[in-house]
Amino acid sequence: MSCEYRDLCGGCAYRSLPEEEYRRKKEEGFLKVLSGLRQKDISFGSPVFIPDGRRRRASLAFRIKKGRVSLGFNEAGSGTLIDCARCSLLTPGLNAVLPQLRRLLEEIGRIPVTVRRKNKKAAEANISEGDVWLTEADNGIDVVLEFDAALELGHRMAIFEQAQASGSIIRISHRRRADEAAEPVAEKIRPVVKIASADVYIPAGTFLQPSKDGEQALVGLVLKYLDGIRGRIADLFCGVGTFSYPLAACSGTKITAVDSSQRLLDGFRQSVNRNMISNIEIITRNLFKYPLDTRELKGFDAVVFDPPRAGASAQVAQLAVLPPEDKPSRIIAVSCNPRTFVNDANVLTGAGYRIEEITMVDQFVYSNHSELVALFTKQK
Repeated sequence: MSCEYRDLCGGCAYRSLPEEEYRRKKEEGFLKVLSGLRQKDISFGSPVFIPDGRRRRASLAFRIKKGRVSLGFNEAGSGTLIDCARCSLLTPGLNAVLPQLRRLLEEIGRIPVTVRRKNKKAAEANISEGDVWLTEADNGIDVVLEFDAALELGHRMAIFEQAQASGSIIRISHRRRADEAAEPVAEKIRPVVKIASADVYIPAGTFLQPSKDGEQALVGLVLKYLDGIRGRIADLFCGVGTFSYPLAACSGTKITAVDSSQRLLDGFRQSVNRNMISNIEIITRNLFKYPLDTRELKGFDAVVFDPPRAGASAQVAQLAVLPPEDKPSRIIAVSCNPRTFVNDANVLTGAGYRIEEITMVDQFVYSNHSELVALFTKQK
């Protein structure tokens, strides 16, 4: 898809390339990174390329200067904000709400906030910059406003009025920093996505796969690689339950889902209970600091792990030192960072596992980032 910002915006490094050349370059870069794998005789599945215009989750920066709002992405190689009327990566639904968000930000920028600094008198200032996090749920658009100021009554009224006036925005929340929980300010209905026929509630600001197409591709590959597996399956770094729900729908399985966010997992538990799913157990655990140890891993027939970009080194180390009789017969690695995957994979292959297949999933369209799903089997 053409884009008027393609020579400016830093979000799409390869958009200027013809489609065939782009796909070739993406595959070449992917295979180059994976050349660091110690196992050499590896099969590769057919790459999955997600179409343009399917991104359902995005973060945009905003600046307000002299009452004018700029909303978009940074220029390639700089911090200069490119004001984008639309983005070719985003779904039509997300692009449609951008004008509404501009109007809301203009209103917010006109309302002063009280700034209190240590040993100084309180003063008034106006919000001038921040970020907007957008997610297209299955039942509407979820918005998180992020700027470092407490909301005044006027801001809350403006947010409420915009939410009520919008036919597509169903929740608007606020947080001061990315590491804070977002506070819902106006929520008309609870945002949900459907995963394996279950309506899954999305907490404000939670992680979700960037596109529904990409999510379906990842789930399809995980189910393919676990075909025929029954018994206990660990879903590590489980998030909202992207893999837990479809795995739980398979006959004869019991899923142990583990992640670190108590707030996210509270929403997961509510969805599991609401959908009356009895074979998912949810555990809160920081797997970077406190991975499941050899005692806790004993008895799993398969393990799926989908860590953030940093990889799963601590957890993989525990899998690697399991006694042969306790090792799960299959491990599925889902990774959004092939470089850290190489490190994790080399530990597993050095501990008696074999990579049977790796499949690239191009979720991050026109960027130099790739995702993958890999099947490891225990060697006898």
